[in-house]
Amino acid sequence: MQTTVSLCITTYNSPDYLGLTLKSVLAQSVLPQEVIIADDGSEATTQFLIEQFKAIFPIPLLHCWHPDEGFRVAKIRNQAILASHCEYLIFIDGDMVLHPHFIRDHINKSQLQHFIQGSRVLVSKKISEERLYSKNISFHFCSKGILNRANTLSLPWLSIIITRYYGAKDHTGIRSCNLSFWRKDALNINGFNEDFEGWGREDSEFAVRLLNSGVKRLNLKLGGVGFHIWHPENSQRLLHKNQALLERALENREVWCNNGLLK
Repeated sequence: MQTTVSLCITTYNSPDYLGLTLKSVLAQSVLPQEVIIADDGSEATTQFLIEQFKAIFPIPLLHCWHPDEGFRVAKIRNQAILASHCEYLIFIDGDMVLHPHFIRDHINKSQLQHFIQGSRVLVSKKISEERLYSKNISFHFCSKGILNRANTLSLPWLSIIITRYYGAKDHTGIRSCNLSFWRKDALNINGFNEDFEGWGREDSEFAVRLLNSGVKRLNLKLGGVGFHIWHPENSQRLLHKNQALLERALENREVWCNNGLLK
């Protein structure tokens, strides 16, 4: 039986970016069973965009939203997990344009008791601005404005080999813009820690607790390609607080967080 998949997309007041992401979802060779927008308090323009896409989406497009009280991405991701109906969850950010085989590659590389860290292709500011205007989602190895060109390659036969051995096996370099895991494994650690507010480290701490619970890491290379559209960096005002929470989880080998899916 084929694994059922929910694609969860985090967003905040960026409908132009989200539009490109959703357009690339529609172009997937293998669609997920549902798409969930994890909306960290966007204004009505995002709701309007989602309603437009609902009219043309061949699968359920769900919208999880909470009021804007600052950067609370851990909380809205938990709402998306609770709203999901599928066994396997793929998380991306709403500024990613997906390669046509992105979903297929995550499904093919998924293994029980493992989570997958994918990689991203960085797109320059100039080309990003052009794509936001033109709505063109076609990227490839020779596209202009690619800052790390090797990451554009999608080679399934070689990806199988490299994914087994490539990259860090701890929390180093974890980025939730391209991250997938089994729903039951997220439930087992009580999801994301909602003590994290402000940008940074909530995804690393989530990975630390997955690892502490016995779930292993795979690094998806030469597949699951996502193109990251440039945007101004988020404020790092609360990064020191979030770093302390991460260090506590590492030091205490934490598995469960109290302020998570189940309060």
